[in-house]
Amino acid sequence: MVAGAVAGIMEHTVMYPVDSVKTRMQSLQPDPKAQYRSVYEALKKIVLTEGLWRPLRGINVTMLGAGPAHAMYFACYEKMKKSLSDTLQQGGNSHLANVVKQRMQMFNSPYKSVLSCVRTVQRTEGFGAFYRSYTTQLTMNVPFQAIHFITYEFMQEHINPRREYNPRSHIVSGAVAGAVAAAATTPLDVCKTLLNTQENTALSSLNISGHLSGMLNAFRTVYQLGGLPGFFRGVQARVIYQMPSTAIAWSVYEFFKYFLTKHKLEKRTSL
Repeated sequence: MVAGAVAGIMEHTVMYPVDSVKTRMQSLQPDPKAQYRSVYEALKKIVLTEGLWRPLRGINVTMLGAGPAHAMYFACYEKMKKSLSDTLQQGGNSHLANVVKQRMQMFNSPYKSVLSCVRTVQRTEGFGAFYRSYTTQLTMNVPFQAIHFITYEFMQEHINPRREYNPRSHIVSGAVAGAVAAAATTPLDVCKTLLNTQENTALSSLNISGHLSGMLNAFRTVYQLGGLPGFFRGVQARVIYQMPSTAIAWSVYEFFKYFLTKHKLEKRTSL
């Protein structure tokens, strides 16, 4: 759990600016000033027009949620892998953080701080606003993690069959796993972003009053506004974000797991 928490914080902190770009590029009807052709162009434009620290807005709430979320994430992974291996072969409140993060990442976001965003959303839209994308996020996370872990284990089986601590193999396996899982689940991520941000321009153009909720409504809205290509908005930014993110997460996690396990074994031996 310690290894997972450190890995999660490192992953989201280092790659946060690209995550901000991804959120904006998934906008279904972006402001003319917030239309980008590539991740590099977007980062450059955001820094030049909105300030050096703009791509990092909302990073504090992400770090707050990443630690406990990834601690449970990797702990469950290890437990389930061991349990299923023994069976088959003998031998967090991250939803609130996600909504706040994506609202603060949007172009012309009116929120000055995390607390300001939480209070305003709760007061104007109710506590349920933080869970509008819950079913979509859950539906996305299940296939994402399934593809992610299967690909990682597949890569490890081929380039590190002895399962030793090998930084290069963990980085390569993590990057490939992240890229494949990210590309495959982009349509669900676009729907999640729409539910989290409640784009006023996009909803108004379809005469949708009130707040959009529900996975089916999100799918229908994305299709009405962008057709099939609309489901893959920001796919480039999502893959570019996930490749180094998962590479960092796995390499940091495997390092701390190795370090902590080695330290524990040395302690036992000395006793």
